[in-house]
Amino acid sequence: MKYFRLTALALGVALMAASCDSKKDDQSDKIAELEQKLARLEASQTAVPANVTSVTPADPSSLGRFSFQEMEYDFGTIDEGKVIEHIFKFTNEGEAPLVISNITASCGCTSPDWTKTPVKPGEEGFVKVVFNSTAKPGTQAPTVTIQANTNPNVTRLRMKGNVTPRGAEATSQLGPVKR
Repeated sequence: MKYFRLTALALGVALMAASCDSKKDDQSDKIAELEQKLARLEASQTAVPANVTSVTPADPSSLGRFSFQEMEYDFGTIDEGKVIEHIFKFTNEGEAPLVISNITASCGCTSPDWTKTPVKPGEEGFVKVVFNSTAKPGTQAPTVTIQANTNPNVTRLRMKGNVTPRGAEATSQLGPVKR
């Protein structure tokens, strides 16, 4: 918007400067030239920015499709230091072999493992998530992000639960502190 205001301002200044000039032919030429520049600038405003990629719809026959039995696992309340493992099983309900290209964990306390080979349509695969609760007291909700040839191409699985701090039982039995 500022660009158009500056362009209009420049056009106005040019018109005022041209009106002071006694040569009307020269004035008409300048106005015509400025109008052409303005038209070119307006036309270039519809161009796609360089950082935007064009997206074409994916062919469904080239995609797999996750069908997880569960997307979230509640591990309840555990003691700090305990390691929780959970396997998320899925079926490929797509038309093409499902390929998991990468899985990342939300933090260093979580490590994933998964079916590394393509999962054919109708077959099952897995994503194993290991959560280490050491130094992670309180409410926890680690996630793993799966990148695959699916639509959408990113899927998230989550574990959740509460980690009881080490020594919490001993301190709760001591009672109030007297001064």
